[in-house]
Amino acid sequence: MPTVSVKWQKELYRDVEIDTTQPPYVFKCQLFDLTGVPPERQKIVTKGGLLKDDSDWSKMGVKEGQRLMMMGTADEIVNAPEKSPVFMEDLPEEEQVVAVGHSAGLFNLGNTCYMNSTVQCLHSVPELKSALIEYPQSGRSNELDQSSHLLTVATRDLFSELDKNAKPVAPMQFWMVLRKKYPQFGQLHNGSFMQQDAEECWTQILYTLSQALRRPSSSENLDTVKGIFGIDLISRVHCAESGEESSETESVYSLKCHISHEVNHLHEGLKHGLKSELEKVSPALGRSATYLKESHINGLPRYLTIQFVRFFWKRESNQKAKILRKVDYPLELDIFDLCSEDLRKQLEAPRQMLRDEEGRKAGLKLKEKTPTSVDNDVKMSEAEGSSEKKMCLTGVYDLVAVLTHKGRSADSGHYVAWVKQENGKWIEFDDDNPIPQREEDITKLSGGGDWHMAYICMYKARTISM
Repeated sequence: MPTVSVKWQKELYRDVEIDTTQPPYVFKCQLFDLTGVPPERQKIVTKGGLLKDDSDWSKMGVKEGQRLMMMGTADEIVNAPEKSPVFMEDLPEEEQVVAVGHSAGLFNLGNTCYMNSTVQCLHSVPELKSALIEYPQSGRSNELDQSSHLLTVATRDLFSELDKNAKPVAPMQFWMVLRKKYPQFGQLHNGSFMQQDAEECWTQILYTLSQALRRPSSSENLDTVKGIFGIDLISRVHCAESGEESSETESVYSLKCHISHEVNHLHEGLKHGLKSELEKVSPALGRSATYLKESHINGLPRYLTIQFVRFFWKRESNQKAKILRKVDYPLELDIFDLCSEDLRKQLEAPRQMLRDEEGRKAGLKLKEKTPTSVDNDVKMSEAEGSSEKKMCLTGVYDLVAVLTHKGRSADSGHYVAWVKQENGKWIEFDDDNPIPQREEDITKLSGGGDWHMAYICMYKARTISM
């Protein structure tokens, strides 16, 4: 990589490295970090002419030790007069974030909207941020490889940058470490980085964090990520032809919403996703047979992730084609009927308490308890004694993030994150451009055309103190 110096106004920045395998826009982001001049305001003069975002480095004549001239004005913070109202621009960066009501956007480093939208959705989970804050800078466990450790540190640092800044952040370090850990995200086409599948990026990041954020315990390794996103499934596997039947258990980080001509709503797609046919050898028949696998949820997560299975491999075009069918999804999702019998029994008491509490908030008069229910409450209180109350899951979830895709293929088009903030407002994170949105417009991203449509939805559990 050639090293150059950059002259800007009265400043001279020496030993600035240029990675010529990346587009010039990435170099401009480096200069933004140094000077505060946004990439769109930068005019950089080389021997080959004016450096554009998509210029070919080989034609720009950049050589080792060369001095480049940059023109452009940095973002300025206006100093308010004494005793005048304090403007947001005058506040420290951290206070600007609070005043704005949302965190920063992310610069697109060249077809990285899939990564930016994934990061914005995951960044909205406070429990994940808390776990990352506790992650050590060094001293990784022996079981964890170096690239996973570096990606975890980069994720922690990027989340911190987003929380501290109101202006867009360039996720350079995170992107470089992500490509080192998962080389498929560094694929090039005609010298430019290719668009990638956001769901694959989401899955790989969570997998890495799940390995890194395990907490050593005397009895077991507590999986922090599983505690936040993990869904326990119990499945009945049945062969109608032979009568064989078995049960299986597994943990996953997301549910699949399968889309067909019969599916018009998320709930219908989830039911389809929990049923599947398997082809495997039957010991009873001594040959291959078809098995029906029916799954139920046996353990709920604090954050429920749902992927709309919108893409399939199309042989004719040799790419992932997209199902454009409209599939509605709600702001409030109740998955009680998707749970196993055992889990339903566990949820009955918390759900009743949730209904009672919401009834009180709505000003409804609750039914008087029968002597039997009063006795049961007394017995439960006596059994609990002075133990602390805990937050119990109810099977009811509220929508907090939507990752959308616009276009006809997973490996092209554009990805955007729509995230609910702590103040209850929704923000559309279109790379470096955060845009406030109305809540009633969020559920309109349901498909049916070429506009943005939901690809991943994230719901937060509604809990009750018991």
